[in-house]
Amino acid sequence: MSTRLLSTVCGALLVAAALTHPAAAQPEDTPWTGTWSVSPQAGGPSFNQQTLRQVVHTSIGGTAARVEISNAFGSAPLNVADVHVAQRTSGSTVTNDHAVTFGGQRTTTIPAGGLAVSDSVAFAVPALADVAVSMYLPQATGASTFHQQGNATNYIAGGDVSGNATLSGAQTTGSYSFLANLDVQNANSPGAVVTLGASITDGVASGTDDNRRWPNDLATRLAQTGRPVGVLNQGISGNRLLVDGAGPSALNRFDRDVLNQPGAKWVIFSDDPINDLGSTSPPPSADQLITGAKQLVSRAHARGLKFLCSTLTPYQGAGYWTQQGETAREAFNAFVRSAGNGCDGVVDQDTATHDPSRPTWYLPSYDAGDHLHPNEAGLQAIANAVDLAVFGTAATPVVSIRAHANSEYVTAGAAPLIANRTAIGSSEQFDLVSNPDGSVSFRAHANGNLVTADNAGGAPLIANRTAVGPWEEFDLVSNPDGSASFRAHANGNLVCADNAGAAALIANRTAIGPWEEFDLVRG
Repeated sequence: MSTRLLSTVCGALLVAAALTHPAAAQPEDTPWTGTWSVSPQAGGPSFNQQTLRQVVHTSIGGTAARVEISNAFGSAPLNVADVHVAQRTSGSTVTNDHAVTFGGQRTTTIPAGGLAVSDSVAFAVPALADVAVSMYLPQATGASTFHQQGNATNYIAGGDVSGNATLSGAQTTGSYSFLANLDVQNANSPGAVVTLGASITDGVASGTDDNRRWPNDLATRLAQTGRPVGVLNQGISGNRLLVDGAGPSALNRFDRDVLNQPGAKWVIFSDDPINDLGSTSPPPSADQLITGAKQLVSRAHARGLKFLCSTLTPYQGAGYWTQQGETAREAFNAFVRSAGNGCDGVVDQDTATHDPSRPTWYLPSYDAGDHLHPNEAGLQAIANAVDLAVFGTAATPVVSIRAHANSEYVTAGAAPLIANRTAIGSSEQFDLVSNPDGSVSFRAHANGNLVTADNAGGAPLIANRTAVGPWEEFDLVSNPDGSASFRAHANGNLVCADNAGAAALIANRTAIGPWEEFDLVRG
């Protein structure tokens, strides 16, 4: 068993497609990078002889996976058995299931306060897609280490049914228990960005199973620009910078939740200080918050991480707003914006979300209604405020398109696009070009031309255009199984590999079935 102690675009954007890689072994020295995480908390439910199936939404893909299971707040050893990873199709149903081992064993015992890291699993993890992690808990666990604000539907079933394709009669929960991380090996990834914060980072006002927390939106932006950077959400609703409460304070959990995250290279410190200002009586001064933030910056830099500071979003109208807290917020924001902040970048969440005519209030279209949390449009605005240049130069991804209709690759040239190739050559490769409105275009390597839904979508797709217009724009829709579908701006219809792939691709469908599903295979 491998164990380490825990010290531990806009709202209208359709979700970007998953980029997978051809099945291939990674070099043994390829580092692990987190693709998903939650921050452990104390006081979760107890389980006994039950299976948990928990669904996570990835940021980057990889050709191998490992699972991290936390007993950080357990009072006794935790016994875990029959762990599986699989692609989630819908509900509790999974496909492409793989068993997970720990030191070669199907069971593991995690000491109180510890973390078990699984062996590598040869499982192709898709980007921006749902992966299910199942585990059986054969004995009474006591109060679990969990993450309360999951904003996801997870499943609890009696007995050991981790390997079942579907969990019949399962109960549902919106929290995560024991599961802390899903990591991948991706030789192209420069590392992960950790988003450290409170309820805004945790996605409190985003819809269940929407995967529209601002870190999810950031992951989509990174993927669209060809940056394979993992995004790890370490938000805890109610968390504070200076004082323990809803989880240890940011100061006290920084090692576990940031510095020790797999592949961590950047951290964005977000909204914790808002809770210090509203939940602590009397509220701390701006100088106290600034001193705390400077400590985090120093600790990050000592470990070689880049630190991005965030301004604090407006919260006037919230139940715990005071003028004293507002004065401190404005002074903290002035420090964040100053040249001597010591940060490696600034995410100006305040400017991105406040009402210009009433800057201490949210823009009404971004207000979830409680004047404290942004809605999904506001969360997207926060993600859009992150300057992606800090993560390196944008790269245009090279992809091949594999049709689910017949499992063959789409080829381009002088004739219309058709899925009739069994191997990838230059004619089966496309540049995935990001457009300013969040759509994408495909530039064929076969002739350097852009793919068009010709005749306003009435004709088959063909690569014969030199500039991007509406007929060359497509929205990428991420499907639950990790595949992608393409909606043409030319007519609003979905692209189809017609006649089970025997006919040319054409945008003439209104619903997604196998003929409208494609894998984008990263070159």
